[in-house]
Amino acid sequence: MVDVYGTLGPACASADTLEAMLRQGMTGVRLNLSHVTLPEAAPMVEALREAGRRCGMSPKLLIDMQGPEMRVKALPAPLALREGETVPLDFLAPEIRSEIAPGQEILLDDGKLLLCAHNADSALVLRGGTLSSRKSVALPGVELRLPPLTEADRQNLTLAHDFGVTGVMQPFVRCRADLEALRAALDGAGGEGIRIFAKIENREGVARLDELLPAADEIVIARGDLGNSGPLWELPVLQKRIAAACRSAQKPFMVVTQMLASMERSPVPTRAEVSDIFNAVLDGAASVMLTGETAVGAHPVEAIRYMAQTVREAENYVNDNM
Repeated sequence: MVDVYGTLGPACASADTLEAMLRQGMTGVRLNLSHVTLPEAAPMVEALREAGRRCGMSPKLLIDMQGPEMRVKALPAPLALREGETVPLDFLAPEIRSEIAPGQEILLDDGKLLLCAHNADSALVLRGGTLSSRKSVALPGVELRLPPLTEADRQNLTLAHDFGVTGVMQPFVRCRADLEALRAALDGAGGEGIRIFAKIENREGVARLDELLPAADEIVIARGDLGNSGPLWELPVLQKRIAAACRSAQKPFMVVTQMLASMERSPVPTRAEVSDIFNAVLDGAASVMLTGETAVGAHPVEAIRYMAQTVREAENYVNDNM
């Protein structure tokens, strides 16, 4: 059975909404710890537990670490970046700006915004929009060597067992040592039974997939930043190659990012989106996940319903034809 995950956030923070999502087929949730700590998220976790009790089930809880991901600094207010204007890069941390040379592309918020650097201090906005705190940053062609776990990550991991965490998602996995560091931190905090989900989000992770497979419990094809690592039209090939490698190694894998992105606003998905979910299951995915669709979207329950129903149709097709 394919797991169906949503992401916790303001749109689904109540036990009533989470209960409805579970009854529609959701089997677990992701909690993004790039913006919050486990203690700060305790009310949402308790709402999930209450929803599970009402449904007679124990939903899985995945926590998504900060890891070595590059992010925008905390901003006092959302920042409007208008196409064609030059903007200062003071919303980036010094260690990121030090890697920026003239002409460097800067992708923000999973590539929704695109800048071209004049230098390490300013850039031209090529694709504008509104930039909020802690959104992702990608510098195509640049590998910033950051430690696999932040101090905040380590603090959250010490609490993972007590919070009932079932899995930890490690972002931007680059080598086996990243996963071994996470395993050691979990084991040292009483989390020996907590599963490791290795997020493949850059070309280095793709290139070293063979060494990552034995150290991970599940591989995550995280298409947001993976799609920023090169031309977007190459992403489907990467997804297919990762899926094939996982099948060959009999390693479970998850597909995530923009699976029902239109449902952040629309009550009905696109035909392309439901086909994407269907094909992920046909490729052998052990789990699929929604992110903004349930965390901040207008239709979290309906989004889960469409995902779960599509997954079940795909599973029936596999059982009948393969």
